[in-house]
Amino acid sequence: MQGLSERQYAARVGLSRGAIQKAKEAGRLVLFADGSIDAEASDQRRAAMTDPAKSRAAPRASAALKPKLKPVPEAAVASVGETLREEGLAAPVTGGGTTFLQAKTANEVLKAQERRIRLQKLKGELVDRARAETLMFRLAREERDAWTTWPARVAALMASELAAALGAEVTVEAALMQKVLEAHVRAQLDSLAEIRTGLG
Repeated sequence: MQGLSERQYAARVGLSRGAIQKAKEAGRLVLFADGSIDAEASDQRRAAMTDPAKSRAAPRASAALKPKLKPVPEAAVASVGETLREEGLAAPVTGGGTTFLQAKTANEVLKAQERRIRLQKLKGELVDRARAETLMFRLAREERDAWTTWPARVAALMASELAAALGAEVTVEAALMQKVLEAHVRAQLDSLAEIRTGLG
């Protein structure tokens, strides 16, 4: 026999013979022509095909058999940490590695958030941000235009009301009233322009 039997390979990797038979049926083992198991090639194939979250702790394998993992970009690690912190879950320590479970949890959280947003859009609870900003800008401009034309519309009326209230000996010119009102309205609009309304 070129390689190991099911029983020998099961003892080598610390699994039951039944688990080895299932792995063999699933194509996770490499076999020689005589049907025996190529141990080293099978170790590598099993490591590549097994989800770490679902695997049981295996006995210490030699460093040569461990698959080489690509480094994870810092931006991806930071994104995982941010997503977990937003949901009040344990995030990786700065400078520390992200575990597979943390990354998988963050992925599930993001998928749930995406589904919630899609559902809110379908229900009409969310609006397009660009459209909302355009509507806010148009409303603010209409308000400003209404206030800038207001002094011209009410100045004469206010001047006559003041003259009536103060008595016949006092006259209030409509043009002067309009000028004073315009100055105060402009000052008020300038102070309101400093308020920045953002959508987050």
